[in-house]
Amino acid sequence: MDPKAETRICKTIHCLRSLLIIGLILTATAMAQSPAERARWEQRARNVTITRDDWGIAHVVGKSDADAIFGAMYAQAEDDFNRIETNYLNSLGRLAEAEGEAAIWTDLRQRLFIDPGELKKSYATSPEWLRKLMDAWADGLNFYLAKNPGTKPRVLTRFEPWMALSFTEGSIGGDIETINPNRLRAFYDPSGAPALVARNATGEPGEAGISDDDEPRGSNGIAIAPRNTKNKNALLLINPHTSFYFRSELHMTSGEGLNAYGASTWGQFFIYQGFNERLGWMHTSSAVDAIDLYTESVSNKSGKWFYKHGGSNRPVVTKIVTVRYKTPVGLSERTFTTYHTHHGPIIRKNAEGKWESISLMHKPVEALMQSYGRTKARSLAEFRKIMELAANSSNNTLYADADGNIAYFHVNYVPRRDDKFNWMAVADGSDPATDHKGLLAQSELPHLINPASGWVYNSNNWPWSAAGPSSLKQTDFPRYVDRGSESARGLHAIRVLENRTDFTLESLNDAAYDSYLPWFATALPALIKAWDDTPPSDPVKAKLAPQIDVLRKWDYRWSVDSIATSLAVFWGEAVGRLVQPSNALMGQENIARNATREQLLTALDTASTRLTNDFGKWNTPWGEINRFQRLTGDIVQPHDDSKPSIPVGFTSGNWGSLASFGARPTRNTKKWYGTSGNSFVAVVEFGKTVRAKAVTAGGESGDPRSKHFNDQAVRYATGNLRDVYFYPSQLKGHTEKIYKPGH
Repeated sequence: MDPKAETRICKTIHCLRSLLIIGLILTATAMAQSPAERARWEQRARNVTITRDDWGIAHVVGKSDADAIFGAMYAQAEDDFNRIETNYLNSLGRLAEAEGEAAIWTDLRQRLFIDPGELKKSYATSPEWLRKLMDAWADGLNFYLAKNPGTKPRVLTRFEPWMALSFTEGSIGGDIETINPNRLRAFYDPSGAPALVARNATGEPGEAGISDDDEPRGSNGIAIAPRNTKNKNALLLINPHTSFYFRSELHMTSGEGLNAYGASTWGQFFIYQGFNERLGWMHTSSAVDAIDLYTESVSNKSGKWFYKHGGSNRPVVTKIVTVRYKTPVGLSERTFTTYHTHHGPIIRKNAEGKWESISLMHKPVEALMQSYGRTKARSLAEFRKIMELAANSSNNTLYADADGNIAYFHVNYVPRRDDKFNWMAVADGSDPATDHKGLLAQSELPHLINPASGWVYNSNNWPWSAAGPSSLKQTDFPRYVDRGSESARGLHAIRVLENRTDFTLESLNDAAYDSYLPWFATALPALIKAWDDTPPSDPVKAKLAPQIDVLRKWDYRWSVDSIATSLAVFWGEAVGRLVQPSNALMGQENIARNATREQLLTALDTASTRLTNDFGKWNTPWGEINRFQRLTGDIVQPHDDSKPSIPVGFTSGNWGSLASFGARPTRNTKKWYGTSGNSFVAVVEFGKTVRAKAVTAGGESGDPRSKHFNDQAVRYATGNLRDVYFYPSQLKGHTEKIYKPGH
């Protein structure tokens, strides 16, 4: 039997279904208004104080951790409820209820793992302290909706505590989002209908669509030991590269020891990247191989599916998943029979028609415990103990503390596998030798603590250069521990860190915005040599002479008034399309070694023509092209050349810019507008007290009517970080308002 035959498409009358669902919503809303529940919310609110500083950032103080979470969720909802709801529509597999049929396949992808019934059971069996936090999370959001009837949720009119378990890790794209929804559709609905493209909760196309740019999604993290600092205190750079406005800036404090500040993903009740009074942590996207694909040898016997494993045939587990979606006349639904082996769910067929399953981490309770627990750790030992939950499958961590410790921690969820197999390829699921054999112990992972170099960093590159000459050796670990490579940003980080022992908070800030572009320092000399070698009789010699003169004099540093930066970036993109990539060489090395003279010069001609066509002249300063603009509170931002924007000097991380700005023109613009890259930036010093500076893209509020919608834009564009008000005394003279949630 073909999977298509087992896919049941429900054809219920739209109007009746819509009336039923509306009735359920009204019932839920009425429940939310019950006197007992309102009394509980009001009591929680009395235990919470929210102080908004002069940047609109919420400093939430609660009697208990749960009270602080209640207040933090209320404050987040005040700032941008839309992003909270969208994140949970995505994580719960309910986005199609708001956005229609195009989101069915991303919802089905999510629902292969996110089962409300299972999450409810996990909530019920969670530790009591964690249930209290989840209860407070739901209470804070529901209290906000009760107190703000003008806020109209698209779908989620009521939050239940178990829902917090659907979104626990905080990263911009979870492991589940590595599954291609178009191939998922081809398996579960092989009707030949055109593929639909849905955007994920960040506003970026997921694998359902191809982004216009290949800006590396990731982050920079740097930790510097006291021996390399002027004040003999450890320093930490927190520099996530995400879609803009993906996280709020938040301070949470309680009478139970919580005191965490940093970036919190909208709708989550923990600080994802930040610090407390004793230590700080910064996550960077990892190239670990923690996800595996398996081919499954299936057969059908009497209408039931089986798959081969060793000498036996095991029954394929089937699960029914119903996905609701919005239509012009109300909600409709589609019901799917999904298939699972012990490796994981079936997600696609390969070219030979074989089924393929995926194995990835799904530990929602442990992940939430780890994400919250690290915010309360007070020492290196406590931080490492929390990592033993082994529920981080996608992020490396940079760490620094007040005791002077620094560390690079690799992903702590890594399946143990037979290293004789190539785990970059699809494994043979019928061979028991390919099964995972538990997890690698923390002692077996490439963690690096207090290296002799006095610094550690990661910029989404491999960990084998994380501490310069004090780095770990790749040969000491299984190949699947990391599948990354070096990068231009990695080389840049080493350049600003090595042989320096006088770092301060301010100079670390400067290093994070160091303007050097190492990609061009390697590749551009090949272009200049190509022009030098061109005979004077060749017309291209005279045509490109002015451009070559500009590039020859360039110091490989970006700035808003740099013509060379514009020319180099446009040339780099053009030559990259002409030269065949190399697996053995970094991009800039491949250009320098393998690009022909014709390719190098043609690309410069192409770049010059494009600049002239789009901006009137090839010698256009970079700041006239590269812009920051925030016009609306929409998750997917519109851009408009006729409306105000701000010049930005830093570039794509592809060129080695540590400060990353992923910008592209849109269909309606010539100027390039940033949508990703630097989103939250902080530098932190851990001494007897904590000192920190930070900036958030645009501003704290998602409401264009708020003065905090765009009040940090100029600081963001210039790398001018503001002081963080971490202690109550620092809020004096910098307080906008103090209030209780709901009052």
